[in-house]
Amino acid sequence: MFVFEVLTDIPHDSNRKGAVAEIEIVAAATKLDIPVLKPVAEHGRCDLALDVAGKLWRVQCKWGSLSKAKDVINVYVGSSRLSTKGYLHRTYSVDEIDLFGVYCGDLDRVFLLPAERFAGMYQVHLRVTPPRNGQRACINLADDFDFVGAIAQLEERCHGMAEVVGSSPTSSTQQVAGPITIGTDLFRNRLGEWMQRAAGGEDIVVTYRGRPRIRLSRAV
Repeated sequence: MFVFEVLTDIPHDSNRKGAVAEIEIVAAATKLDIPVLKPVAEHGRCDLALDVAGKLWRVQCKWGSLSKAKDVINVYVGSSRLSTKGYLHRTYSVDEIDLFGVYCGDLDRVFLLPAERFAGMYQVHLRVTPPRNGQRACINLADDFDFVGAIAQLEERCHGMAEVVGSSPTSSTQQVAGPITIGTDLFRNRLGEWMQRAAGGEDIVVTYRGRPRIRLSRAV
């Protein structure tokens, strides 16, 4: 006779947490009939891609840890690898990924964070409950990044982009592109670059919590 003992107090290592997060994000997408593509080789900068409204969105999957007070989800959105000189830490850029997929095991919830808003960061805090002092500025509410709602926003965004491109005559040699949309954090961290791009003729819209707040364009 064999006796099996289940040990529930053994903590998951980071690799196992990452694997669980990826599985849960794939499951959330599958429930919404969203095709999921995975790279053939491992250790790339994105873990998978979501086919939303005919556009592929590169996703880096992360585990979210709930705080002891159960009011904040802490997410490490950087990356690290072991080298001969120790652990090397770096962040992700918008050239590498489009979204951070986050799974919080304590809440059994999946979230999608736009890379244009959180790229260049090492850690992100998602508020599960509003702060007691009523503060709203510089707060990332978890509900604002819920997976289902985030997917709906991506679909609306793709639909809007398609309408802009479709408004150009098919015989035209120059297509009309929509404005570049970026979050306030990315705008602040790379202000000089965005000013140069605006001076070069690109139209840039800065959003806060998904809503347009500033438009940057070349001066006439």
